[in-house]
Amino acid sequence: MKQMTEMRGAWLKRTLDGLDWVARIRGRMENLPDHLVTGIEGEDAVFHHLRGKGYTVVARRWSSGDVPGDVDLIAWQGDLLCFIEVKTRTARDMTPAQTAVDGHKRQTLRRLARRYVRQLPQEAPPQVRFDVVSVYLVPGEEQQIEYFEAAFGWSEGLGQE
Repeated sequence: MKQMTEMRGAWLKRTLDGLDWVARIRGRMENLPDHLVTGIEGEDAVFHHLRGKGYTVVARRWSSGDVPGDVDLIAWQGDLLCFIEVKTRTARDMTPAQTAVDGHKRQTLRRLARRYVRQLPQEAPPQVRFDVVSVYLVPGEEQQIEYFEAAFGWSEGLGQE
């Protein structure tokens, strides 16, 4: 069964890579700034990473329409709903990528998470976790993914974060 799941994951990765290739050929990704293309590549890497770990990804680049911002990935890990922010870099600087998820971004993610949870058909809200992932796509090196589970919570008290 595990082999079948791995084969399905590999097939899905090849399919998405192929679709990205078609989009580049047709000029869709050429119109995007380099930083957005890099971000999409990082989100794709994390998507495949999560699927390989058994997560069920239910949304990519989700936005509510009336609240500014978006959530890069939303996934279930069993009964736990994870809101995942991905930060992708093409170089390792002095400052780690995950530090870009500042107080303002955390508030935006919380606001979007509340909106998403409210629209679920469940009577009781699920348990929620906020994760941050740093992806390093350094040319000439193998990609690196640093995953920070429960990077922050629903609120920020004194002395937290």
